[in-house]
Amino acid sequence: MHKIFQKAVPILEQIEEAGFEAYFVGGSVRDYILQKEINDVDIASSATPYEIKKIFANTVDVGIEHGTVIVLHEGEGYEITTFRTEGNYSDFRRPDTVEFIRSLMEDLKRRDFTMNAMAMDKTGQIQDPFHGKKAIESKMIVTVGNPDERFREDALRMMRAIRFVSQLSFDVEGQTLQSMKQNSFLLEQIAVERLYIEFNKLLKGNNRKTAFLLLVQTGLYKYLPGFTSIQEALQIVRTINTGQLDNPVEFWALLLSIGKIDDTEAFLRVWKMPVKNIREIGRLCFHVENKTDFIADKKALFSSGLNEAVKATKIHAVMNHNHAEDAANKVREAYRRLPIHSIKELDVNGNDLVSWFGRRPGPWVKEEMERILSAILWEDIINRKEDIKEWLKRCNRM
Repeated sequence: MHKIFQKAVPILEQIEEAGFEAYFVGGSVRDYILQKEINDVDIASSATPYEIKKIFANTVDVGIEHGTVIVLHEGEGYEITTFRTEGNYSDFRRPDTVEFIRSLMEDLKRRDFTMNAMAMDKTGQIQDPFHGKKAIESKMIVTVGNPDERFREDALRMMRAIRFVSQLSFDVEGQTLQSMKQNSFLLEQIAVERLYIEFNKLLKGNNRKTAFLLLVQTGLYKYLPGFTSIQEALQIVRTINTGQLDNPVEFWALLLSIGKIDDTEAFLRVWKMPVKNIREIGRLCFHVENKTDFIADKKALFSSGLNEAVKATKIHAVMNHNHAEDAANKVREAYRRLPIHSIKELDVNGNDLVSWFGRRPGPWVKEEMERILSAILWEDIINRKEDIKEWLKRCNRM
């Protein structure tokens, strides 16, 4: 058994000693079978939240009305959720009612996909009533029971299916896929924040090309904010080597650049992503559209900084079917050769200029500092106070 489970076994033992059942469930069990990295574990129990709070001294209420309590154990927090059944999903997002139960089978029955509907006890024995291991061995994403019912309960599950295609390189089982096509319109009911989280996880997967194909084939893309305007980009992106891009920000910029979105900030604001990301993606799109040459344009390289310049260069290379890392390495070398990498490294400041020129402070100071910076970057002068002063005299600036 993986050490992350072993560390949590005492929690299961305490719950069992109190007369209740407890199991590891969900993604951690799936990833254990897949031999993937496991970051945390979820525990399901027949004990109610109030019974859990009686068993453990250190708990945190996080979603007690939905059956979840965090138990603090040896510096870690473990979510323990009571076995439950759920009522109707009138908004296709969350259950109208939750009922605590004592049956593990009934609890697993409400889960999304068979690979996520397994439970493991403290000895490592796995209960698999819906054949999740078989689905994993077949690399197949299959809903637990009727796919129409599962997707009507929570329409985000359709995006989760495509996200798993990207992350695990699995296929979607036939009936499940057909149901996604028929129920894609339900995605309209899902909060954009939840869509953003799932889409970003999709972008981090290695099988993004297939995931994008499924977004189009199922029609789900129509219900992602703004994506009807970049449908062609979703098709084009499958023809290029996007594996050379490292993170979601680069991929968003690639999509919007291919889609020729004029107002990137307006497009991204609808997704309610962090302002920092919106601005960064906007700058990357600007560089790609304007074909900024960071090797030839030292001022652009300095102003953008290494991180932004490398990202923009990689995106541009990928769009033109070039090797992104080769292009990025050339930018890294050009940045390394810059005389300075920050305005703070300049050997003069505004006070020096005011003193030398004998003028009041004003906009002219910034203009002169820009001239000095350009001269240093292009190595017309050395970044040394006396050399800068002499250069200003030679240029009749003083």
